Amino acid sequence: MITFLKSAENRLEVIGEAIQNCWIHAVDPTTDEIERLTALGVPQDFITYPLDLDERSRTEREDDGTTLILIRIPFYESEKADVPFGTIPLGIILTDQFILTVCRRPNDILQEFTSGRIRGLSTAKRYRFVLRLLLHTASKYLLDLREINKTVDILEDRLQASMRNKEVLDLLKYQKSLVYFTTALRGNQLVLERLQRGQMFRMYPEDEDLLEDVITENQQAIEMVNISSNILSSMMDAFASIISNNLNVVMKFLASVTIVLSIPNIITSFYGMNVSLPGEEWRWMYLAILAAMAVTSLVVVAIFAKRDWF
Repeated sequence: MITFLKSAENRLEVIGEAIQNCWIHAVDPTTDEIERLTALGVPQDFITYPLDLDERSRTEREDDGTTLILIRIPFYESEKADVPFGTIPLGIILTDQFILTVCRRPNDILQEFTSGRIRGLSTAKRYRFVLRLLLHTASKYLLDLREINKTVDILEDRLQASMRNKEVLDLLKYQKSLVYFTTALRGNQLVLERLQRGQMFRMYPEDEDLLEDVITENQQAIEMVNISSNILSSMMDAFASIISNNLNVVMKFLASVTIVLSIPNIITSFYGMNVSLPGEEWRWMYLAILAAMAVTSLVVVAIFAKRDWF
């Protein structure tokens, strides 16, 4: 799907075709749509690169000045997915006529831009537009990281009294998400540093300052993700030991109860034999047997309790 937008009076308006200083937003374009974009002078490779979900972050530039900035943006799949929070490529193509963004799937970042919730956007200021998109991407990583940390805190509370592997497997899913975040953010950082070394954003001092803010925000996201990843990794190791210890406590308790219950069974089995036994003619012998069972069991329970075997 292709959408053409242009800024007007501090908001974005949908237009019917590509014009000067517009923004072309393409989501999972079809073959016909790719040919339509190619007819506008955009290299076909620049359009197809972001459609590969495994594409890495990088920049490329053609002889005519057309530039591709390929980054990876955060993408929320679902809570039940194997990787709830992942990353997908986003291609930003700059020409002397318009801006073109290409992505394989709809995502929150571009939806916020197209919905008009981002104020002060101008498609005519192409470099400023790209920088704000990069800054919003870095901020989105931090927002998703907060959601991951909240979910991990909930799973941590469940794990403290758990004897199952489900919670540990849930933590493993979010650890995968953090690995994807770390890899994507490092790749984006290399792209940002390359843009800073180039001459693209030095034309306007405001744009150069905004690029520094983007780099700072991305570095903060990298550090926060690394911290969360290290904490989660240590937490998983600790809680794996806790689950094993909880299971050992239960098994110890069950073994102690089994021993205590076996004592009355031994006594009753002994006096249940069809042979002559001491006191078998005494009418109160069954009471003595019951008392012996109770006393012996209480003694064993006291010994176990003193040794903390329950």
